[in-house]
Amino acid sequence: MTNIEVLVIEDDVRVADVHRRFLDKIEGFTVIACANTGEEALDWLQSFSPQLILLDVFLPDILGVDLIDKINTISPTSSIILITAATEAHIVQKAYRKNVTDYILKPFTFDQLKESIEKFRYKHLLLQNNEKFTQEKLQYLWPKATSSISEDTQLLLPKGIDLTTMNHVINYLSTMKGGSTAELLGKNIGVSRSTARRYLEFLVTQKQAYIELTYGTVGRPERRYFIFS
Repeated sequence: MTNIEVLVIEDDVRVADVHRRFLDKIEGFTVIACANTGEEALDWLQSFSPQLILLDVFLPDILGVDLIDKINTISPTSSIILITAATEAHIVQKAYRKNVTDYILKPFTFDQLKESIEKFRYKHLLLQNNEKFTQEKLQYLWPKATSSISEDTQLLLPKGIDLTTMNHVINYLSTMKGGSTAELLGKNIGVSRSTARRYLEFLVTQKQAYIELTYGTVGRPERRYFIFS
């Protein structure tokens, strides 16, 4: 099977190198080029059309979310994962409206990137298949809010996401009108905070849940997760 070609668009050379080294550890992906500006990225796209683009928001000459339309014009078949420190509402909203495949906040771990990349690969392979689509496969491409996930869908879940635990998460979150933090969810369903957050973030990437930041008097803002009704 031919490797999936990736273009990294990141102004920090050291961060771009981290992206490349991470992807080198994931079978089936090849970084073809790294661009440090929007203009350089568009020049690369005149030469090849990567299946996947890892895009930063804060580039020296243009915002990444504003570059997306130009990317789509030159390379309409490329999928885009935003990897950025940007949390501003207007940037996230733009990314969502432009059908960005995933949105990863810096700093991130290898496991976070790997999970996102593997979900992209599965969707990419689904779309290359000429067979008729089952309802489960269609729902993986266009996830819908649900009170539970069927057993057949277990085959579509990425590594580290268990069907039983996922249904516990969804059922619990559905009862919390005020949303839930990862810590609170973990205590109530009997898993660690990091595990709870992994499942919650997965629901967010699948557009079954969303995040609101609650600002207190001190410390970092609290991330509360809400299920889409």
